[in-house]
Amino acid sequence: MGFDEYARYDAIGLAELVAAGDVSASELLEEAIARAGRVNGTINAIVLDMHAEAKVRAAGPLTGAFAGVPFLMKDLGSAYAGVKFQSGSRLYRGYYPPHHSELVERYLKAGLVVFGKTNTPELGVLPITEPELYGPAHNPWRRGRTPGGSSGGSAAAVAAGIVPMAHGGDGGGSIRIPASCCGLFGLKPSRHRLPVGPDETERFFGFSVEHVISRSVRDSAAMLDASVGDEPTSIYFPRADSGFLAALDEPPERPLRIAFTDEPLLSAERHPDATRAVEVTAKLCESLGHHVERARPSFDARAFGTAFFYHFAMATAGELKWAQRQLRRPVKASDVEQMTWVLAMAGRSIDAGDAVVQRRVLHIEAAKIVRFFSTYDVLLTPTCGAPPLEHGALAPKGIESRLLDALSIANSSTALKFPGVLDRAIARAYDFAPYTPLFNVTGQPSASVPTYWNDDGLPMGSMLTARPGDDKTVLRLAKQLEEAQPWFDRRAPIHA
Repeated sequence: MGFDEYARYDAIGLAELVAAGDVSASELLEEAIARAGRVNGTINAIVLDMHAEAKVRAAGPLTGAFAGVPFLMKDLGSAYAGVKFQSGSRLYRGYYPPHHSELVERYLKAGLVVFGKTNTPELGVLPITEPELYGPAHNPWRRGRTPGGSSGGSAAAVAAGIVPMAHGGDGGGSIRIPASCCGLFGLKPSRHRLPVGPDETERFFGFSVEHVISRSVRDSAAMLDASVGDEPTSIYFPRADSGFLAALDEPPERPLRIAFTDEPLLSAERHPDATRAVEVTAKLCESLGHHVERARPSFDARAFGTAFFYHFAMATAGELKWAQRQLRRPVKASDVEQMTWVLAMAGRSIDAGDAVVQRRVLHIEAAKIVRFFSTYDVLLTPTCGAPPLEHGALAPKGIESRLLDALSIANSSTALKFPGVLDRAIARAYDFAPYTPLFNVTGQPSASVPTYWNDDGLPMGSMLTARPGDDKTVLRLAKQLEEAQPWFDRRAPIHA
């Protein structure tokens, strides 16, 4: 038996139907599986089925805020015990984690029914989703375009109507960028808001946080309520707050002071669609009674961009080193994609002194950015530097690709110090993502809202960022925008 009205409801709405006995968890699961069957061959969002596990779970007793709601996990970040965990890479072929991550435990406690894992770029290193292992994920708004990355498969599945929300992770924009590309809501919560354990306390120097991509703001807020709380194994004190869903019903105490800019925050070309998107959202904020003015943080963008790349390269080198230890075998260039191996080579070429210097540079520039919020409640920017890219747009080509191949074969990290070897690849990535990485470093709450579609019918999100720990302000403003200019019923051309 199907459930034809499935797409009319967000995750909270589906859970309410289950609680009222109007539909069963098993019926919802069968509908989600059927929907995946109709569109996944076109968008390649789901790369691993967990139907058998999900059917057993849906048939049993379920409790929690999302009891009975079908859900998808990204194949990167949090682990699901006994289920293949590839991180989008052939490096981890045959790896099955022995236990759930703490975040998965909380998802299951909330009553979610996980029935598959979604596509992601290898090790999450790119803001697009085109892994060699699984092939590219397609944007439901335009096949052949990226759904963003690294949570691109999750965003594509939500935009295509398979699930109302799905798991994502964000270390440089990887929730917000796919939300922008797919016309969805995506919140990166404050640092240490959500658990990372039990085996780790932070990922990617603390820049990375996991949460969900959703159609409605209230689903994101409710999922935050279901996920927060003390983590006994953490060496940091979490931001132990709650009441995020309830906060959506609380009107702001006063009009917000909102700064907005369309200027890229990192070195990049300004795209007219990014300008139009943020101007539409700024006018909408103004119509809601908020004070809106042009302003932006002052910091050294070149120093920040260089330091962030250093950290990305070091993290990639560390991931391969850790994989070698966990898998108990050498890791070779053939185990990973060209760009992953080259990034790792770059990371290995950075000495300890340079690493510490670049860490300090990030802290210095991050402090300048945070000080900006002593004057403003929210910074409004475009989420991405451009509309969803065509597949292959970030891939090195021609001489550049052949040079990187030669370096990979030579395994010579010193060659990476020659000018221009990685410059073009880095510039392309920052052209597409010149806003999001700042707030991974500062740890501030930051969300993409879908308030604009360009003349080609492609979504372009606007990003709301508030003071550290002030997730409720981001959620409240997003909810106001959602009510003023609803996006929930906008359907992509590829839809289940």
